[in-house]
This record gives sequence, structure tokens and C-alpha cells, in this order.
Amino acid sequence: MALVDMRDMLRHAYENSYAVGAFDLVSLDFLEAVIDAAERCRAPVILSVAEPHFAHYDFELMMPAVEAAARRATVPVAIQLDHGSGLPSAVQAIRLGCNGVMLDASGLSLPDNIQATRQVVDMAHACGVPVVGEVGYVAGEEGEGAELHPGETSLTNPAEARAYVERTGVDFLAVSIGTVQGRMKGRPKLDFQRLKQIHKQVDVPLVIHGGSGLNEDQYRRLTAMGIAKINYFTALSDVAAETMRQRMKHERNGSFIALKRGVKEAIGQEVERCLRLWGTAGRAAEVMAQCRPWAPVEHLIIYNVNEHLSDQQVQSIMARGRQVLGQIPGVREVFTGEAVQEGAKYRFCWLIRFVHPAVIESYRHHPDHVRFADTLFRPYAEDRISIDYRDTASGTAMNAPLELESAALGREL
Repeated sequence: MALVDMRDMLRHAYENSYAVGAFDLVSLDFLEAVIDAAERCRAPVILSVAEPHFAHYDFELMMPAVEAAARRATVPVAIQLDHGSGLPSAVQAIRLGCNGVMLDASGLSLPDNIQATRQVVDMAHACGVPVVGEVGYVAGEEGEGAELHPGETSLTNPAEARAYVERTGVDFLAVSIGTVQGRMKGRPKLDFQRLKQIHKQVDVPLVIHGGSGLNEDQYRRLTAMGIAKINYFTALSDVAAETMRQRMKHERNGSFIALKRGVKEAIGQEVERCLRLWGTAGRAAEVMAQCRPWAPVEHLIIYNVNEHLSDQQVQSIMARGRQVLGQIPGVREVFTGEAVQEGAKYRFCWLIRFVHPAVIESYRHHPDHVRFADTLFRPYAEDRISIDYRDTASGTAMNAPLELESAALGREL
């Protein structure tokens, strides 16, 4: 398994002056191309799912494929929500498997941006998930970029960047220094002096949106000044579209499959070019050694209920628990079960999957959990055992061993 902590991944890039690519995905062709390219050049990579693209695919259907690709990869991989619109989007993305979120509140005033970001940071950190925040605004100039990111670009103010990082606790900061979302007119003139000042003001890995269209010297200077993640999509979309246009010239009556032949390879070549250009190629082994694996935790409760409780009442409690507990941030799924064997020592169980060990504590104290457990569960299930299990299939021991909850902590659901 190669799904790793994104915080560790980008900290390594930041400290070693290279950038990890965060490539937006819009189909399986993009997903497979990015993973294949990363493995060819042994590079860490971030699979990025951007909320503005959800109009083109079903986010819930896409995520199992993205997570499966990450877990079977042989290079370090993280999964991020890009341009999340707010707290509900971030909660959903974490539940579906993202282990990094980017909040796009840069269109708000600085105080409102700080407030919105702080809410997401508090929630995400309680789930062990790092957050990308943004100060300044990167607009689009033409095409899809202009449609999704309208208005005028606002460059990042270094002093505001420092205040924002200090007050929000974000793990990474996206900055605006002259790049453009989507296609650009001519070659962008980046404000490296501004970036240098930002880098002095904040000691967190920095992020560039609008990474397409820059030259080798610009990329080199960016990574030397704290840029540890480069978001990249437009150039991938363009090479995919151009490949299909060229195919149509020779196969005007070709099928859909025929017309998209070669698209994955073209995307992969562009991804590989970027990974080599940004200094990421060949880093997989050292990054893997520095990163904690991203592994879920199974929260298991086996229990018996009071004799006076009917089966219908038990089923009602379980249904209510699935509804309430499944909405708590960091909970991926809730399974309720009844023993198959007659006379089993414990007749019922809950199996609740947490995205990260950090959720053990935040879940325990979450008001929805406390209310449900105190009113609908503990009074009727005094005979119970509660244990948290980590996923040993990761193949790597967790840096901080989990404490196993047993009968001594059986009061907790």
C-alpha cells in the first residue's frame, strides 16, 4: 500500500526544494496515466479531484477508483480535494477517501477567509487530514479557466499571508504571484520578489495553482522559494483533446474507443515531463521512508442488550446510530450486525471505520456521538467490549502505536 500522509509528503518536498505534482482527474484515462507516469519515473504524486469538475463526473463513483489506484501503487500517493467550496465539501471528501483538502475561500475578505478556513482546519485536523488554504486570488483568462475562476487576479500580500497562516493553522498555503487558472495569453510574468517575501513570512510548504504554461527556469525558481506542490490540469486536458482531434483526421467514422486511443499515453508523457522537470523523479524511495502510511482504524463494539429490549427496538437503535454516527467527520462507514451463531457470547456488534487514528479521540468527544451513546446505547448495552484496530495490511507499522480499547474503556461506543 502506497497511500501516505500528504503532510509528510509535502514537508519532504519543501525541505528538499522540489515540487510534487497534484494532477486533476476527470476520467479513468487521467487516473491511470498519472499513476503510470509516477511509477515509470519513481516519483511521489498527488491525485487531485477538483470540486468544479464534479459537474462532469460523479464524485462518489470516482473516489473508489482513485483510492484503489493509490493503494495499489508502488510509489507514495496522496489524494486531495481541490477547490473545496466549504466545510460540507471537506467533510464529504474526507469520508470518501481524500487525505488532504484545499479550501477555496480566497474570494472572501481576509477576515471571512480566516473564519471559513479555521472551521475546515479544526474539523480536518481532528481527522488527521492536512489543509491547503489560499490568500490572494488566481483568476482565469480564457476558456474553462475563466468560467470556473472569473474576475481579476489578486496577488498575495506577504503580511496577510503570515496572519492567515497563524490564525488558521493551515498546513500549506496556496499563493497568487502571477499564474493563471487554465490557458494563458502569452508567458506569465511571475512576481518572484513577492514569493521571496512570502517565503520569509511563513514556514509552511507553498502551493501554486495554474501551473501549466511555465518554463523550466520559472519552475526551478519556484521550488527554490518554497513551492512544494504544483496543481496541474489544463496542459493535460489540452494534450488529451489534441490527441483526439488528430485521431479524428484519420478516423472520421471511428468509434469512441478508437478516437480516444493514445489519449492515456499522451497524458502520461506530459505528467512524466513535469515530474522530471520539478525534481520529483527518483524520489519515491526516500519519500516513502519519511512518510507515515495512511491507514484506517476499525472501531469495534461487541455487546448484548438488556433483556427487556425487543428486537424491533434494537433495530431502531441501530438504524438511528447508522444515521447519526455516519455523519460525524472522519467516519467512513458504519456497519451494524447480529451474530449468525445461536448462543454467541455477544449477540450484536458495531463496526465503525475511521479514516485515521486521530478520529478515535475526536469521535469520542463529538457531541452527536456523546448524545447518542448516553441516551440510546449505553443505558441498554451495559455488557459490551470496545476495541480499536489499525489496518496491518499497510505493511508498515504506525509511528505512534494505537492504544487498544478493551473492557476498561467499554463505556465508550
